[in-house]
Amino acid sequence: MIPRAMTSGTVAALRAAGLDPADAERAVLTALDEDFRYGPDVTSAATAGQRRLRAQVVARESGVLAGLPVALAVLDAIGGIAHTALRPDGSRLRRDDAVLRVSGPAAAVLGAERTVLNFLTHLSGVATATRALADAVQGTGARIRDTRKTTPGLRQLEKYAVRCGGGENHRMGLGDAALIKDNHVAAAGGVAKAIDAVRAAAPGLPLEVECDDLGEVGAALAAGARFLLLDNMPAGMLRAAVAQARRYEGVLLEASGGLRLDNAREVASTGVDYLAVGALTHSSRALDLGLDFIAGELPGYPAAIRLTN
Repeated sequence: MIPRAMTSGTVAALRAAGLDPADAERAVLTALDEDFRYGPDVTSAATAGQRRLRAQVVARESGVLAGLPVALAVLDAIGGIAHTALRPDGSRLRRDDAVLRVSGPAAAVLGAERTVLNFLTHLSGVATATRALADAVQGTGARIRDTRKTTPGLRQLEKYAVRCGGGENHRMGLGDAALIKDNHVAAAGGVAKAIDAVRAAAPGLPLEVECDDLGEVGAALAAGARFLLLDNMPAGMLRAAVAQARRYEGVLLEASGGLRLDNAREVASTGVDYLAVGALTHSSRALDLGLDFIAGELPGYPAAIRLTN
């Protein structure tokens, strides 16, 4: 398969979503290459040929939509497929809601199907999990953030899905913010020295310090840290850390470790500003979406055909 260039409309949709078109295209072409490196789609070409049809991507369960601009990039790369987005990313979906309509040669639509669904189901699963957590902590003042525990090659897309679900992004990489952890403290010879070293190397860069207990919280605050990551602390210790930190002006606190839907509100109610949830991007279940031919599109099939391959 020789991929086609993205249309200007798709590029604009990616940019409007805060996505780098070149990065999205790289992810899309890598995914398509997994299917087409062995040759063309033999089955679809043999059975469907150039017959034209219309189909739509439909939710099989409720959730939150994410990844439509990426799906459009897949369709552009295949070529010959017209597409219309029916709902914006971030929409709450109910079962049987249609989110995307496509039309074109049946073989092209079927060739694009799995890659389109792989992106949409995965990213919508991330958005759905994020939305559930954001709803769970609503009213506490705490916000949900992601981590760098992302699928290799998909970080930009997965972090976009977190935003679609109402979450916020932690640093995108190692150079846009600093996070001092225990190994950095050990290498520098103490938390104060680590903070001074990072500030000297990157003045003005956001700086966060990981703390495992109240002693480390006090040391970090005394050294001038104003953003603390409170790692694996029980609720009682979190409340004590919050009380300790609020004696200083402008301190932000982020809880991390073992955060789940069933304990998120308890943790958020301790007074922290953020909950960092790595599971959003490394463990979220895919949202069930499928491609249905629109009724009457194929001879002999008066009702919609549900494709699940």
